[in-house]
Amino acid sequence: MTTEDGGSPHDRDHGSDTFRHSYTKDKAQLLRRLARIEGQVRGISRMIEREEYCVDILQQTSALRAAVDSLAVLVLEDHVQGCVRTAAEHGDADRYVEEVVDVVRRTLGRPTRSAARSA
Repeated sequence: MTTEDGGSPHDRDHGSDTFRHSYTKDKAQLLRRLARIEGQVRGISRMIEREEYCVDILQQTSALRAAVDSLAVLVLEDHVQGCVRTAAEHGDADRYVEEVVDVVRRTLGRPTRSAARSA
């Protein structure tokens, strides 16, 4: 989602020079999870190179999807508990809530509200 000035609502500083994205507190954990995800992708690549059984590859892609989903949920939780809460405290929650709803809808393969309204 972009704001009227073409930026994203999270580009704003919420009236503070010390605003940090909420995932900062979980940054090390997020980076560890991403490293594991990278390893899973490399493992799937090796499986394809070795021409392993299709079902085994599909099982690994399922595990990869679960790992990515888990990462996304952690970032989403941090965003709602931090960024959205901070925006609400500064009277700017509506744009953040709309942004979260749109990203969740896209994640679930559903049209965003703005796309659904124009259809």
